[in-house]
Amino acid sequence: MNFNNQGNNNESHKSGFISIIGRPNVGKSTFLNRVIGQKIAIMSDKPQTTRNKVQGVLTLDDSQLIFIDTPGIHKPKHRLGDFMMKVAQNTLKEVDLVLFMVNAQEGYGRGEEFIIEKLQNVKTPVFLVINKIDLIHPDELLKLIESYNEKFNFAEIVPISALEGNNVEKLLEQIKERMPEGPQFYPADQVTDHPERFIVSELIREKALHLTREEIPHSLAVVIEKMERQPEKEMVHVMATIIVERDSQKGIIIGKQGGMLKEIGKRARHDIENLLGTKVFLELWVKVQKDWRNKATQLRDFGFREDEY
Repeated sequence: MNFNNQGNNNESHKSGFISIIGRPNVGKSTFLNRVIGQKIAIMSDKPQTTRNKVQGVLTLDDSQLIFIDTPGIHKPKHRLGDFMMKVAQNTLKEVDLVLFMVNAQEGYGRGEEFIIEKLQNVKTPVFLVINKIDLIHPDELLKLIESYNEKFNFAEIVPISALEGNNVEKLLEQIKERMPEGPQFYPADQVTDHPERFIVSELIREKALHLTREEIPHSLAVVIEKMERQPEKEMVHVMATIIVERDSQKGIIIGKQGGMLKEIGKRARHDIENLLGTKVFLELWVKVQKDWRNKATQLRDFGFREDEY
């Protein structure tokens, strides 16, 4: 994305933290990946695929915007859901701006009402970002804007298409205007604060979700058992375990004669090689941990640590 402001050296440097919230599957990760220009957040048409805060860092000539992509806000049904809700709500207290993203096709429903209730006590400015405008008629968009205007005092309402890029640069300009003066928190070439191991696990999980479609729900985790560079072979060796809740799910992930697991590995390896800039030897294993989403110790083992978020 070409969003450089050359020649603004006389202006002071701005920086700030922006939280992206919204119901599951409204396009938060698609937006973040477009803005940063690299794939750092998992994308899936299944809800609740983003579990941890993923920070994307956009460094411009005169500013640095740090985005936090939160789990979709929803009423929790299990301990993992509780954790995801706490992560999402905690980010609202520690940022300079909140982007509340909604799906233009779905209109205003109970999910949006639930989030707006949570926003009533937030002192941070809130932008309403109406995503997927390429899928609706302009008349429908106007009605949608009017209905949201009645519900909450938004600092800005910005319609965009994260997938097509429509209006994204305008949104970035408006975000930058709201940022306080501040230093460059991260090096210019750093696009996320998550370690490589986390992003690698997310890329594997994304491929497993895409390929198994409706057969495997989001009761799937990926643990990186080993990740080491092998300079003599000019490659990185990654050993990862895909965790599922039932034996039947294990069979689906492995597939007939191991075909599904091979395809997951092939697609994940391609993305991991692009991320790391080197050849990758990827070993995948599948393990059953019954009801892992309701067990606090297993949530910690799989990387969901409340004290870190």
